[in-house]
Parts: sequence; structure tokens; C-alpha cells
Amino acid sequence: MPVWTILPFAGLLLTIAVLPLVAHAWWERNWNKAIVAVAFGAPVALAMAFRDWRALAHTGLEYVAFVSLLGALFIIAGGVRLEGLGRGTPWGNAGILAVGAVLANVAGTTGAAMLLIRPFLGANRARAGKAHLVVFFIFIVANAGGLLTPLGDPPLFLGFLRGVPFTWTLSLWPQWLLVVGAILLVFLAVDMLAFRREGRPRADAAAFRLEGWPNVLLFLAVIGVILGGGLWIHPRYGETAARVAQSFALMALAGLSMAMTPRRLRCANQFSWHPFVEVLVLFAGIFAAMIPALIVLRERGPSLGLVKGWHYFWATGGLSAFLDNAPTYLTFLATAQHLDNEVAGTTHRVLAAISCGAVFFGAMTYIGNGPNFMVKAIAESMGVKMPSFVGYLKWSIVVLVPLFLLVTILL
Repeated sequence: MPVWTILPFAGLLLTIAVLPLVAHAWWERNWNKAIVAVAFGAPVALAMAFRDWRALAHTGLEYVAFVSLLGALFIIAGGVRLEGLGRGTPWGNAGILAVGAVLANVAGTTGAAMLLIRPFLGANRARAGKAHLVVFFIFIVANAGGLLTPLGDPPLFLGFLRGVPFTWTLSLWPQWLLVVGAILLVFLAVDMLAFRREGRPRADAAAFRLEGWPNVLLFLAVIGVILGGGLWIHPRYGETAARVAQSFALMALAGLSMAMTPRRLRCANQFSWHPFVEVLVLFAGIFAAMIPALIVLRERGPSLGLVKGWHYFWATGGLSAFLDNAPTYLTFLATAQHLDNEVAGTTHRVLAAISCGAVFFGAMTYIGNGPNFMVKAIAESMGVKMPSFVGYLKWSIVVLVPLFLLVTILL
């Protein structure tokens, strides 16, 4: 695959970064996002249909699995009403983020993010500036928090399916504690300054209340579907059967949620289809346009001269910030399997580097991990003015890159 074939993907990333800055009103419409996604993604998909239709079909199945999981969690979480999670103080907000970091290892980063973003913003309804709250929420709950179990992030689950012991990721607790703890400390400093500047506003105290219990059960069912697909269907019938079965099961759970949830709960949550449609159309273009980039990576990965753990950490992470981190993880895992056979065909140190790179660097951009863009879209639908693609990248470079340099020492 020629290197120039990655140009459509690079062009799509550039467009996503620039258009909100130069044509904000035009970019706000999902129809226009769909036009951009088709313009960059459709030519690649058409070319791949003739060159390698199996790669196109595989990517299409991955997209359906991605959308069905994100959609199911978005719909189900939209029917859960949580109140009384705090009054919008810096320490209270840090507590919610810490809980989200732990929950991400059980419900996944996507599940934890969808469940907590609305009550988190609800607890801060009296705050004037909320953009930094959402940025740090993405850093912790939607990404870094999910490092400790295969349920936490899709690449870790794929590693488990390929021979990594289920409890092995618990050995990454020093990296998890360093990154999550450091981000929380930075958040406290930033939020305290903003809190004082705003005159210490606090929302009225509310008793803890949870409505929509059927959706909580459906939420647990989603976790069961993911585990069942990976532990039972995948070993017996293969990856394709597992993804198809999971997708249909998740769609069924989403349909049940729509049928069972009272309309007033979704209205109270300010539920809107706009965030989901935005992710649906943009990631259709991203998944299609990135096919050549992933093929080039697989073909040229073994010749990159990667030997040490930190090599794999920055290589996996740098690409996971812009590509889907799951196939990037698998590509570098395959590249590293010539080194030794301590675990899953490679060394413990290199596997730790690949795992940390795939999970942590997903927070670098809005498109680095599936829930990032969804959280951004939900926040905007609730009236939060979020940073642009470039604006968010500035936050991640200032806050995250120094922490990743510290992680390099641990690897």
C-alpha cells in the first residue's frame, strides 16, 4: 500500500481541526459533517472495494460494532437520572472524577463517561465556566481511568482475547496511579482558580436520587454482552460471529431502553439525538479513510526498529491519538512478538508500554477514543462552549505530555 494513500485520512483530520475555526456555523450542522465524511471516506472505501474488499468488510464490521456499543450506552445512560452528586466545588468535582476513573475499569471508559457526564455537569450548573471540567473529564473518565482491566478499554480487551491474562493489566497500577493522580492534582489547581474567579458559586444541595432503574439493569446487560461475546462466542465461532452477535444484542438492549424509559426522564436529562448523529457520521468517514493508514502501519511496522519499551509507548501512543487505538494496539503487539515470550508472545515491559500508549494517548485528541467526541457533543448540547479541535489539543499537550514523559521512566 503506497504511503500517499494516507492523504485522505490526513485531509479529514485537518478538516475536522480547521472548519470549526473558520466556518463554525456551517460546521454545527450534522448534515455538513456528513458531507465532509463522505467526501474523504467514500473514495477510499470505493478504492478498497476493488483492491481489498476483505479489509473494507472487516472495517465495516468494526464500525458497526463501535456504533452499536456507543449507541446502546448513549441511549441507556440517557434514561438514567442521577442527582445529588455534589454542589460544583473543586473537591466535589475531583471526587466525581476519581469515582469515574474506578468505574471505567468495570463499565469501560465509554460506559462510565456516558453514565456520569450529565450528572457531572448537573452538579456544576451554577458554574459559569464548564469547558475545563469536560476536558479533564475526558482525560480521566473517558481514557486514563480504564487501564486496569480488559473491560476498561477496547485494545485491552483485544489483548485479553489474544492471550494476555485477565488480571495482568492490574500490574499497571503504578502507571494508572501516577497519571490519574497527577491529572486530578492539576485539575484541582485549575478548578480552584476558576472557582475563586467566579466568586465561589455553588449549586443548591440536592439529596442523592437515582431514577431509571430498568436502564441500570440494561447497563449491566451491556457489560454481560461484551463479556459473553469475548469469553464464549469468540473462542467457539470466531471474531466475526462475536461482533455480529454483540451488535444485534446491543441494538436490542437500546430498543428496550427506548421502549421502557418514561419520556420525562429523557427530557430531564436534556436527551438529544444530535450528539450521537454527529459521532455516527464523522466516524464513518474516519473508519473508512484510516484503512490505508492501518495497512501501511502493519506492513512497515516491523521495519521501524522498535526495541525498547519506551519506543513502543510513544509509537503506539502517537498513532492512537489519531487512529483507532484498538487496531494500533494489535499492530504493535504483533510487531513486538519477536522479542521474547514472557506474556502474549512478547515481554512484560513492552506489553505494558503498548497498553499504556494505547489507553493514555487516546485522550490527546477528540477523536483519539470513541467516548471523547460523544462527551464533547453531549456537553455542547447542554450549553457548554467546548474548545475547538486545536484548542483541546493545547490542553492535552500542556497537561498530558509532561505526564507521559514521567510514564516513560516507569517503562
